[in-house]
Amino acid sequence: MPKSLYWSRTDTAGAEHVSFDDRQGLTARGTVLAVDPVPYTCRYQLATGPDWATTRLEVEAEGAGWSRSVRLERAGDGWRVRTGEEGDLDAALRAAGHPPAGLPGTDDPDRLADAIDVDLGGSPLFNTLPVRRLGLARGPADQARRVTVAWVLVPSLVVVPAEQVYSSLGPARVRFASDTFSADLDVDPEGYVVRYPGLAERVGPR
Repeated sequence: MPKSLYWSRTDTAGAEHVSFDDRQGLTARGTVLAVDPVPYTCRYQLATGPDWATTRLEVEAEGAGWSRSVRLERAGDGWRVRTGEEGDLDAALRAAGHPPAGLPGTDDPDRLADAIDVDLGGSPLFNTLPVRRLGLARGPADQARRVTVAWVLVPSLVVVPAEQVYSSLGPARVRFASDTFSADLDVDPEGYVVRYPGLAERVGPR
């Protein structure tokens, strides 16, 4: 992996580090750490085609007394979803005063059929997928594109379809919106997030 990026979380104590190769689409391995809603470590492996459409995502999350995994793999016009679970995440969540998470994965993979991109909760790397695929980092201002993603919630690894809107605000600025939430992202010329208000900021070597 010839490149790597590091983000510090601004919404909670946490960070993300990813190593990747983007010469022919994107191949990436990353680790996300955070303390909310319970302390966890999340590791992922991501692969796209040359067009930046996701072909595979594997995620593992673990904390005190539990671990979960989910694998999403494009299969024809849909997604194949496989999951694993050990321990009891719901017990850890209840002990911390949070509601239970439910089972990892999805009970109906057909609900993800329209998703071209994937999104991993709390990770600024995954915003790059539609930005690069649609050419928004260098696009004209006010160019808006609606996408459907397979959204992987963290730490539960529940997978749900979600509609998102990405709008180019001119060079190096992209607005991300989902339901009632929106954020104006600062991105570099390659479409990787530099600053995601309320979530993360990229940190370089000192």
